[in-house]
Amino acid sequence: MKISGYTKRAIIGGLISLGFIGLGTLMLGNLSGYEAKVLIKSSLTGLNTLCNTIVLASATILALMLTLLGVSSGTNSKLKNDHYMHIMQIAKLDTAIFIASLLFFLVFNLPVTESDNIPANYFDAIYYVTITVSAILSSALIVVVLMLYNTIINIIKIIGLGRTDHPLIKNADDD
Repeated sequence: MKISGYTKRAIIGGLISLGFIGLGTLMLGNLSGYEAKVLIKSSLTGLNTLCNTIVLASATILALMLTLLGVSSGTNSKLKNDHYMHIMQIAKLDTAIFIASLLFFLVFNLPVTESDNIPANYFDAIYYVTITVSAILSSALIVVVLMLYNTIINIIKIIGLGRTDHPLIKNADDD
């Protein structure tokens, strides 16, 4: 599936947010196993809340995309397949984020810090994995929101402002 300029800009926005989150993590410096265990214990409720929020946001976005499809198909202008391919890309990415967030929500609910079977030196790796997962999920949701923003702007230009020269409108020359 080809990636449009809109999608590339959304991905760049997600990578920038990922960079900011990564920079914040690097500012913490190196951790010992005990410090990581304490940080994991204190951050687990926030990570669970984050995953829960991303699950709810993803499900809401998928439901509202049905409205977007209704608006797109109900317009007087005939839209090119690129518009619908873009919506399909958003739906695929959003579904992947939904599934990943739900799975990590379940994983983050495991009582890792209460286990005596995990060596203390593993907790720093566990901590960085949890931070990385939350950063990737957050950045991916930002990409979805930016992709939706681009789609909504295009719909506003076509339907609301009545632009007949928009690149997503089929012309007589098109199939």
